[in-house]
Amino acid sequence: MSTLKPILRNFLKRLRADYPQFKFQNGHRENWSPHTKTVTFSAKQPERELKFGVLHELAHALLEHKDYTSDLELLKLESEAWHLAAKLGRKYQVKISENHIQNCLDTYRDWLHKRSRCPNCGVHVIQHSPSTYKCFNCGLNWRVSHERFARPYRMTHRWGNKQ
Repeated sequence: MSTLKPILRNFLKRLRADYPQFKFQNGHRENWSPHTKTVTFSAKQPERELKFGVLHELAHALLEHKDYTSDLELLKLESEAWHLAAKLGRKYQVKISENHIQNCLDTYRDWLHKRSRCPNCGVHVIQHSPSTYKCFNCGLNWRVSHERFARPYRMTHRWGNKQ
């Protein structure tokens, strides 16, 4: 943590004191691990983004977010975490605007929009299972990755179509 500016070291020191049940560590990208109770952040980010990200991942921790079973559930969890992060930010003099929250949520909405579009007819549909969508218009089934950081590739399958 010696690469962090003093203001960021103090911010993380306060968080560690206020939330001793969680670990805060530098890594490649921001995330919350419920298994290790660790908030990971990237010290390579500008101060503002680092603080926003740490508070967002801390919010996931405090909300006890562990996993999700659908794309819509992920969007809901992200929304909950961003709104709690904004509340937490007030305590640490970090202003997270509603505009910033909506911009972040837009990335998930865009991801969901791409995944839910039928590659055959273009209709947007609801997820059928954690890794599949089924078009109610043309009957096509397609698989998607469960990884939220993956590009939204769609592998089409003709199994069970038109049922």
